[in-house]
Amino acid sequence: MSTVGTRRHPCTGGAGVARTTALLCGVVALVAATVPASATQATSASASASTSASASASAPASAPVRDPVPVVVVDCFGAPQVRPADYLLACGDGNNRLVGLRWDSWGGQTATASGTDMVNDCRPYCAAGRFRAYPVEVTLIAPQAWPERPGTQRYTSIRLVFPEEAPAPLPHDVTYNLVY
Repeated sequence: MSTVGTRRHPCTGGAGVARTTALLCGVVALVAATVPASATQATSASASASTSASASASAPASAPVRDPVPVVVVDCFGAPQVRPADYLLACGDGNNRLVGLRWDSWGGQTATASGTDMVNDCRPYCAAGRFRAYPVEVTLIAPQAWPERPGTQRYTSIRLVFPEEAPAPLPHDVTYNLVY
């Protein structure tokens, strides 16, 4: 039987496999089983990045620009939120909540979103009242250092603009402080 033109994988064994090859195959199998796939992908990505970097050394490297200080909005429970889908405005009784927030921007001096302000009409009294929906444009403004979390800023005011009807007795444009 001739083996011309065929190749055996060195780790599959066979009469001609040397002891060193068998040991190396065992080491390779052990490393492959213990190194997480993400590490090998990162290594591969790093290797291909360095290869492409050396190939195009004249091209400038573009790194993502990040906000140097994270900006959050603090919820009623003192937890930081980034782009929350819902935000409770009435922490004491829960009778006013922003829902379905879709953020157009976040970070820097302002964050803007559109959504719905769900407000209890409290008629005849709050426990018997009904929640009513008001379309609203939301702007978070005036970020300042958050003393409880060094290295983080928090928005300190929220502006609500009601393009249609505003919940009584509010005006169509109202701003609240978020820092108490």
